[in-house]
Formats: sequence, C-alpha cells, structure tokens
Amino acid sequence: MAHTTNSSPTLLRGIGRFDFIALIINITIGAGILGLPAKLYTLVGTWSLLAYGMSALVVTLIILCFAEVSSRFSETGGPYLYARVAFGPLIGFEVGWLFWLSRIAAFASICNLFVNYASLLRPQLAGGWERIGLMVALVASLALLNYIGVQRSARINTIFTVSKLLVIGLFAVAGLFFIDTAAFSLPPLPAYSPFSQAVLLLIFTFSGFDVATIPSGEVQQPQRTVPLSLLVAIGTVALLFIAVQIVCIGTLPDLARSERPLADAARQFMGPAGAVFITVVALLTALGTLHALMLTGPRLLFAMAEQKQLPGWLAKTHPRFRTPALAIFITATLQLVLAITGTFLYALTLSTLIRLAYFALTSAAVPVLRARSDVPPARFKLIGGRLISGLAVLLCIWLLSNSSGREARDVAIAGGVGFIIFALMNRRQRPS
Repeated sequence: MAHTTNSSPTLLRGIGRFDFIALIINITIGAGILGLPAKLYTLVGTWSLLAYGMSALVVTLIILCFAEVSSRFSETGGPYLYARVAFGPLIGFEVGWLFWLSRIAAFASICNLFVNYASLLRPQLAGGWERIGLMVALVASLALLNYIGVQRSARINTIFTVSKLLVIGLFAVAGLFFIDTAAFSLPPLPAYSPFSQAVLLLIFTFSGFDVATIPSGEVQQPQRTVPLSLLVAIGTVALLFIAVQIVCIGTLPDLARSERPLADAARQFMGPAGAVFITVVALLTALGTLHALMLTGPRLLFAMAEQKQLPGWLAKTHPRFRTPALAIFITATLQLVLAITGTFLYALTLSTLIRLAYFALTSAAVPVLRARSDVPPARFKLIGGRLISGLAVLLCIWLLSNSSGREARDVAIAGGVGFIIFALMNRRQRPS
C-alpha cells in the first residue's frame, strides 16, 4: 500500500518539542497515580515496587517500538495511522475506532474523579444538579480552549504539566524524610495472578505516550520530536511514580485500606493541611489530564475522516483557528454524556485492554514496515528492533491474558460495531 508523507495543510504546526514532552507527561501523570498505590499494595505489598519496575520495562520496550514507527510519519493519527499503513484499512479503522472510544471513556472516568475530589471541598458537588453543572462547565471550557487554537492549548497544557510535576514532586521529596524503613520488609514472593494484575493496572498509569502521538500533524518536526519526547517523558514519569509509591509505603501504615492514599500519606507528615493540599493536587492532576484528552481525542476523528474512513465533514477545520471544530464538538458531547452516566474503575480497565491491543499492533509494525519499500524511512532506527518488537508483543499478550471476561466481551462488541461502520463507509464509497 503506497503511503505519502504530505502533512495536512489545514492544521497548524503549533506544538514545539518542549510542549510535546509536556503533553506526554501531562497525559501520563493522570488519575491512576492518585488511587493505585493502595490497590497495588493490597495485591502484592512491598513487591509493588517491583511491579512498577516491571511495568516501566514493558512500557519502555513498547515506547522504543513507537519511537521507530512514529519517526516514519508526520501526519495526525498516532496508532491509528501506524496500523492502517502497516496492516491495511480494516485493522487501521478498528484501532482508530476503539482508540477513540477508549479516550472518551478515560475522559468520562477522570471527569468523575475530578468531581469526587472537588466534593471534598464542597459536599454539594457529590450529586444532583451541582455535580452535573460542574461537569458541563468543565467539558465546555476545555472544548472551547481547544476550539480556539492548538498553540494556545499547548501552552496551557505545559502550564498544567509543570504545576503537576512541582506539586507531586514536592510530595515525593518531602515524604522521603518521614519514611519508616521498617515498612519495607519483603514478604514472600507474590503469586502469579496478583502480580500480573498489578502490572496490568500499572500499564494504564504509565500510558499516555500513545495518546500524545495522535496530533503529530500539529507538532513541529514530528519525525525528530516524537521519538525523543517519548523517551524523555517516560523516564521522568517512571522516577516520579516509584518515588510516590515509596513515600506511600513508608509513611502510611494502613496503606492497603486507604481510599485516597496520597492525601492520607500527606496527612501523616504534613498534618491536616496535607489532605487539603493533596486534594488540590488531585484536582490539578485530573484537570491537566482532561485537557490533554480533549486535545487529542478529536484529532483522531479528524485523521480517520481525512482518510475517508469516516464522513468527510469531520475533517473540516475552522477557517480562522484551523482546529477540527466539528470533531471537537462531537467528542466533547459524548464525553459529557458518559461523564454524567459513567463509572471510573470499569472505564480504566476497558481503556487498558484496548491500549494493550494496539500497543501489540504498533510493536508488530516495526518488522512489517522495515520490509516495505513504499513507506517513508525511519528517522529513528531501533537497535535489535525485531527482538524488542517480539518481546513487546509477547508481553502485551501476557497482560491481555489476565483480563476479565466482561471487559474482553465489551471490547469485542465495540469492535463489531466498528466493523459495521467500516463496511457501511466502504459501501457508500463504491461507485454505483
């Protein structure tokens, strides 16, 4: 299948290298880090630190594959684009369709988390019209911010990222001075099932790099910027996450029962003000992730419409702001509906399963694209690429094997709906 590298003339390349690194970090430091330390400790105790290391290794292998594959392209689309070029239009469509649905579900779940944390400051936000009103205001504001221009939106994203790094970094550094070393005695090795589940949960926490590759059509020098940014961002995030887990284990004796582990740990070494401080951190963290999801989700619809796999009007851009206005409106509307009616944990698991599927496909694309002469050359060449690609695919399959039947069933149903849409679009484009 021939492929050209002409970038979209209708999108503005307003995202610089620093802004793009910030985008990846912003998406990755999301809601998971606020609640998972306790869940992980419940599953495997102190061995949760090993689970972090294992997850970071898995994600690093996947990122190396993403780095080579992404260095071939300068268009918008991310994993959707890679799968379409490597494996054909049907697989590409399914990846794009499921990817977009997972982004909507992730936005909805984090929006609920934002409102839940906000209700600690104002209890009336826990339910009723105030809860719905806050969600409407949140979604509308983020959609408007993305509507009026990607460059301004990228700058706001960078501010969110720097703020999150500072406050969560402060929590981690301050907490290190109050650690009880006796809390780190190692229990017996964890069983296979809970350890695998812990790593599976952490894949969600470490994810974000995949979403950040979607708006490559608006990134300056994407074939160089994307690979470097992926590697810098994951190193920064891994160090911060492991430090947070160390502080939670070392300062919170009853970590396994904590519903808000960072807030409870902060209360231990910062006093009552610590809980309020971490609540503000949680709101900032969730808001930054929501902003990044609002930025990337509509660009996926734009990319699919540009390839004529969705109706062409989704690829139309605003004449002044040069943003995919209709795609932003549709995505924001569905995000709001699911935020009002959805749940957090289910969407997290569903999103993780979908991600693992296209992680495996993108990793498998490394040797496939290397064997092709009709695709652009890689600007980033992965040493031992075939071996790393194979390991990444096997690790994704291992983690997928630990999923529950319910989530796997629902992903299959969503995939079936996508197949119907693909068939209808193909039939519509056939000459009569």
